[in-house]
Amino acid sequence: MDTSVGALHPVLGQAVGVYKERVTPAPLDRHFSRTWFHALPSGAARQSAIVPDGCADLIWANGSLRIAGPDRTDKIEQLAPGQTVIGLRFQPGALAAWLRVPASELVGARVRLEEFWGAEARHIGDWVSEGRSPSEVAARLETALARRAAEVDAGDGISGSMFRLIEAGYSPDVRLVRRLSEQLNLSERTLRRRSHEAFGYGPKTLDRILRFQRFMRLVRAPGASGLAGIAAEAGYSDQAHLTRETRDLSGFTPSAMLEQLAR
Repeated sequence: MDTSVGALHPVLGQAVGVYKERVTPAPLDRHFSRTWFHALPSGAARQSAIVPDGCADLIWANGSLRIAGPDRTDKIEQLAPGQTVIGLRFQPGALAAWLRVPASELVGARVRLEEFWGAEARHIGDWVSEGRSPSEVAARLETALARRAAEVDAGDGISGSMFRLIEAGYSPDVRLVRRLSEQLNLSERTLRRRSHEAFGYGPKTLDRILRFQRFMRLVRAPGASGLAGIAAEAGYSDQAHLTRETRDLSGFTPSAMLEQLAR
């Protein structure tokens, strides 16, 4: 049994190792928003808390490809020391078109790509893994996906619009579903259905998650103010609201997240 501090006390994934990202090149940029690299430190294995961000990723790690579905709460994962994990972040709502299943079927899931693409996924994984550096691995993965992109419907843009409207932030007193329904010219029932298909959950849950992500960005910004000021700027009704939401979504207190992310 591993009794190291990291094994007993999970840390935020964003606080471990070195994380970098870049824009995913055309023609993939219609389907994936960024390509990211997470270089993990050497030493003891760590338990990492992956917190929800409203998105899904296609990930390469240890020579295999998998899908990380959208999360509703934190997900504890074991990090192998010294490796570099590479991922492509799906554009909002793009997951369903690539896998031909609604995102609601993959909430909290980590699934090998071959469950969807069969032998083709294994062939892509083998070829990608021949890359001699993280950059070459990422380039090969982008090349393989670009070949398939022409067969994938980029959608009507509704999912992306919904995501961006919620991401921009509404005040806590706004009736979210009604406002979105009016702005997107959809019935409330259709709006909820489209949200579940695209993101895995309804607009209100997505709003909670994206507000939480605003909090995380503000914490990491230079010259960040105290928690009360950050709570107001992120869109919480007060600091108590921030504390409840942060615990529910990540398992951490805001103070603990501030300590890890503001280093």
